[in-house]
Amino acid sequence: MENYKIPAQTRIGHVHLKVSDLQKSLAFYQDLLGFELVTMYGNQAAFISAGGYHHHIGLNTWQSKGAPRAPEYAPGLFHTAILYPERKDLAAIFKRLMDNGYPLTGASDHGVSEALYLDDPDGNGVELYWDRPREEWPLDSEGNLTMFTRQLDVCGLLAELD
Repeated sequence: MENYKIPAQTRIGHVHLKVSDLQKSLAFYQDLLGFELVTMYGNQAAFISAGGYHHHIGLNTWQSKGAPRAPEYAPGLFHTAILYPERKDLAAIFKRLMDNGYPLTGASDHGVSEALYLDDPDGNGVELYWDRPREEWPLDSEGNLTMFTRQLDVCGLLAELD
């Protein structure tokens, strides 16, 4: 098993976050981002999804109710990345965030994808992004992937909604 490689079809199934206030987290993930509530475990945990999956995100206060934000410069989760199927979907959530005055921490073009960055109510990083078609990914002269970080063309993104 020393040459074992994880199967190419493997996916990250869900993320489960410790949160300080379940209702504030539901307001962010459900009311603002649009995830659907699948089930609650009393008033301590909620499981939410896109499109009826059993859950993409778990939220709980089992060990964190009322706790302060985790320190920024400590080991832990950097961000949860939420992949949108189309550029137009990313444009729609960007407009929704702007219409609600929700602050972004960044907006980048990575060549392979376009991304919006923000924090949830507990300071957990969230990336909202869409992948460009694989045939559009930037490659160097030897065919190696060359990702980068450039400023996102937000006007071009919003033009998707016209």
